[in-house]
Amino acid sequence: MGLYLLLLTVGACWAQHHPNTLPGRTSVVHLFEWRWADVALECERSLAPNGFGGVQISPPNENLIITNPWHPWWERYQPVSYKLCTRSGNETEFRDMVTRCNRVGVHIYVDAVINHMCGAGAGGHATCGSYFNAKTEDFPAVPYSGWDFNDGKCKSGSGNIEDYHDISQVRDCRLVSLLDLALEKDYVRSKVAEYMNYLIDIGVAGFRIDAAKHMWPGDVKAILDRLKDLNTTWFSAGTKPFIYQE
Repeated sequence: MGLYLLLLTVGACWAQHHPNTLPGRTSVVHLFEWRWADVALECERSLAPNGFGGVQISPPNENLIITNPWHPWWERYQPVSYKLCTRSGNETEFRDMVTRCNRVGVHIYVDAVINHMCGAGAGGHATCGSYFNAKTEDFPAVPYSGWDFNDGKCKSGSGNIEDYHDISQVRDCRLVSLLDLALEKDYVRSKVAEYMNYLIDIGVAGFRIDAAKHMWPGDVKAILDRLKDLNTTWFSAGTKPFIYQE
């Protein structure tokens, strides 16, 4: 089933520092690329009985399907939409996992890929079957269009990050050709927050923010400020999602 990787976390400035684990449970494991059904079983059979507090899961939203190389781990970091279907399972299986893990006191922390969409040269198929055209920056399943990306702000010749000593390139240009979202725009912020709040409603306890250094802190704060309190089925009223960053 794979090896447990202990998760080292750093709290964000704008969220509570408590990870929302039950009293006495301080360890979170990273079940990288596991299927939702297997995570649910692991919560029930091993993690809860051994006192674990939570699981970080791979990104649950629709992603590009890559076949050369064959389904690399990094295809999960190439979003196509915020629909909940990946090779780990569909939305029904995701909801079942969250419910079953919460029932035994093991909470779910989502790897949130919100800096970008898939690569500029990408094409073909996505895990939910959604249409997209990365060349024209058309993602109707969100929807995003060319207006929602940072092409006009990037000052590098290629459109990619060329100089990691230039903070504007790091935050406004494409990371290895991944289409960089214009997170200063209210519309883009609203779609990202809508996705994260949907997961909060399902019952997740918090988020790892992928590619955090590639986003302006003010943009990240503006998104986090829009997040709901956690689902009171599993958490006390007024509990904030736990946020930690790559």
